[in-house]
Amino acid sequence: MLLAMKPTDFSKYLSGFLTGYLAHERGASKNTICAYRDTFVLFIGYMATQGIPVNRLILESITQHAVVGFLDWLQAERRNSNTTRNARLAAIHAFFSYIQYQQPEHLYEC
Repeated sequence: MLLAMKPTDFSKYLSGFLTGYLAHERGASKNTICAYRDTFVLFIGYMATQGIPVNRLILESITQHAVVGFLDWLQAERRNSNTTRNARLAAIHAFFSYIQYQQPEHLYEC
């Protein structure tokens, strides 16, 4: 029997970002969308190693400390170059720009 997972604010906004905003409003290419998706697959995996599984991952969990830790992990554990690290950071920046667009009351936190 499959248990339904209650969506978090992170899952809601990430889905909208990847499936609607990038393709329809920004006109992003399929390759860009895939690269951004891959960034968040890695980020979700990293956060799980930090004790925050995907079903508990909320926007409030994504702090500057968490993002810097993720970027450092990419270089130390996955041996990513500075270019790859910066591409992953660009995807995170784009996501938080989207959050600001969707929820302007969270502008300061983003």
